[in-house]
Amino acid sequence: MISIRIQNLTKRFGTVTALQHLDLTINPGELFFLLGPSGCGKTTLLRSLAGFYIPDEGTIHFGDEDVTHLAPHKRNTGMMFQSYALWPHMSVAENVAFGLEERKVPKPELKRRVAEALESVRMGPYAARRPNQLSGGQQQRVALARALVIRPRCLLLDEPLSNLDAKLRLEMRLEIRRVCKEFNLTTVYVTHDQKEALSISDRMAVLDSGRILQVGTPGEVYRRPACKTVANFIGETDFLTGKVSGSDGGRVTVDTSIGSFVGVPSAATAKFSAGDAVTLSIRPECWTLMQERPAQNAVAGRIGESIYLGEVAQYDFITGDQRLKILELNPRFLDPAACGNLYAGVATDDVVVLKD
Repeated sequence: MISIRIQNLTKRFGTVTALQHLDLTINPGELFFLLGPSGCGKTTLLRSLAGFYIPDEGTIHFGDEDVTHLAPHKRNTGMMFQSYALWPHMSVAENVAFGLEERKVPKPELKRRVAEALESVRMGPYAARRPNQLSGGQQQRVALARALVIRPRCLLLDEPLSNLDAKLRLEMRLEIRRVCKEFNLTTVYVTHDQKEALSISDRMAVLDSGRILQVGTPGEVYRRPACKTVANFIGETDFLTGKVSGSDGGRVTVDTSIGSFVGVPSAATAKFSAGDAVTLSIRPECWTLMQERPAQNAVAGRIGESIYLGEVAQYDFITGDQRLKILELNPRFLDPAACGNLYAGVATDDVVVLKD
């Protein structure tokens, strides 16, 4: 296991700055996700770690070694691409063995390591097949075995599940996490899929326009987004604009067009003063619908449209000049006409106060 340390990393392509003075530390054995919209810089950062791009400024360290200008084949990283990039004329075993042959590994050791790598991804019985005789999920496992067989210092994954159907993506998320933890690999995983990142990462970084907006565990990033961009990208949220009317003991009172709310700052170090313009972020599942008004953080309204999804319902809740999206587990209010006026309430810890 190694740590990865990135300091002041900047990469330009002509007049476009793809990465802007990034600082990031990835811990040994961590499954770390780079997340963000298309063009945010996540793949550029991954390719810089692999050595395919040399940064214009800054440094990259694997453990204590400065690898900033080291050639890709000398970094000993395993990389798995979106397309899998398997040789169609080679068998599964030959594809996995390719990196070992390039490294002049003796035949007996090569065969043993290929067999071990295939067994680790549960593809041992398919060693003699060609890639076109495999399903998409099986090809993905072969590509993973090929990346693992060289015993890399770290594993780099570039949207590896994007070509799979929904059921296989779910299965392979767990498989990738199992393999990475079994091999104690420091892993950097690029995706634009929030569910992937939330479900299997140890920590994640959300990027936008070549900058890191927030780093944290899935729970930290989802429950305490650092800014509107993060809140809007990770999951869904209701935004309410308002002004601070008071702040006390880590709680912030905000007046909005539909009422007053008490919430928590997006970061413990954030400071708010009366009159500050702010935005509240409230996740749809955090609202609770009820027929009696709670003492705090409640608005009156009615259900407009509703979508029944079995275990959960999605409501369009109309209150004042706002339409709120509300998710309710084990739905009770499926007949809006019969429900009449209701109240939507939310706990203080679920109201996140963001600076505008």
